[in-house]
Amino acid sequence: MSPVQAVPDPSPELLSVAVGLRRAATDLGLTSDDQRRQALLAMAESLRAHTGAIVAANRRDRENAEQSGLASALMARLKLDEVKLEGAITGVRQLAELADPLGRRQLHRELDDGLVLERVSVPLGVVGVIFEARPDAVIQIASLAIRSGNGAILKGGREAECTNKAVMAALQEGLAATSVVPEALALLTTREDSLALLRLEGLVDLIIPRGSNELVRFIQDNTRIPVLGHADGVCHLYVDAEADPDQAVTIALDSKVQYPAACNAIETLLVHADIAGIFLAKAIPAFQTEGVRLLGDPGACALGISEAAADEDWGTEYLALTLSVRVVDDLEAALEHIRRYGSRHTEAIATRNVSTAERFLRSVDSSGVYHNCSTRFADGFRYGFGAEVGISTQTLPPRGPVGLEGLVTYRYRLRGDGHIAADYASGARRFSHVDLEG
Repeated sequence: MSPVQAVPDPSPELLSVAVGLRRAATDLGLTSDDQRRQALLAMAESLRAHTGAIVAANRRDRENAEQSGLASALMARLKLDEVKLEGAITGVRQLAELADPLGRRQLHRELDDGLVLERVSVPLGVVGVIFEARPDAVIQIASLAIRSGNGAILKGGREAECTNKAVMAALQEGLAATSVVPEALALLTTREDSLALLRLEGLVDLIIPRGSNELVRFIQDNTRIPVLGHADGVCHLYVDAEADPDQAVTIALDSKVQYPAACNAIETLLVHADIAGIFLAKAIPAFQTEGVRLLGDPGACALGISEAAADEDWGTEYLALTLSVRVVDDLEAALEHIRRYGSRHTEAIATRNVSTAERFLRSVDSSGVYHNCSTRFADGFRYGFGAEVGISTQTLPPRGPVGLEGLVTYRYRLRGDGHIAADYASGARRFSHVDLEG
């Protein structure tokens, strides 16, 4: 039995939801920039009005998750308190102010007199998003979908069920007061529906998984719908021989400690041998103060790290306060390590040598490559996207944090006046191929 055959067929109820969502998405794609902008502002106001209910629902989810022994990384992602919710609401408002991604003419070309071609940005249609914990993802995904003219069908993890329902109720209540129908958003609540979602080809245009390596791999292996996402977040910071040691320690700490459960937190620290003694003398006590467990290769252990790293540690996404440290001979050794163990997510270099930094930026094939700054900046909100539906590590676009631009495609429109291809095949007419302004 193939992996796809192992996934159940959609129930009649799920098919009905998907068909209705498809219709709503079609109508949404025809709305104006101002209509979608006002829809987001209404969603933000409704979220704020329901803050108490959402936070209370999240408190119940966290209590249940704690009793069930949910992993600490997922517990951190599950939390949606007043501060985090207010940040998400700010993101919705910021998203409303971004330029309309739809209707942008990317190509305007006269093929012949009276035969004009244009390429225009349009919505994808319907996106399906499956995620674990992360109830704030409901807000990000829903607002991005509405702003870009797409319908969205979401399935969150059971551990966030109360919060997800409270958030979706607030979002749909906000939409009900606008010209955008609430049916453009749908929330699935059962495991059976989340599996059957993978069989909705023709009704769902893109699947975006946000969660563990196992979740992403399962989805990639069990659907014919295109999948956008990343399976691992094995991020690196390379401390070059010409780095400022104090600055490098600050960057390393933020990249690991600021939010270790995030996919853009570093899991491996690579240190040039010429600076390793000075850097680790400062870094080891700093990490220990923050409760970070350090695992080192022989070179790092010789300089004060007490626990040896195993071979599998170099490719491990800890999502916790654990960090592997390796001493390397030069930049090329660091690049080779990243090529071998990296997940093409986000890598950073700390150095005062501009040429070395430029070589690193041009050589590392990851969705984000940074110089003298924390990997924690790999985020749609921090990039000014307002929010993100996820981070893509694939080579083809969209890549990195996926915001509005990643949720649109384009359509070729050709306008003529009785033109036929036979006239050009016979030589009776010729193409002019003149690019037009505007």
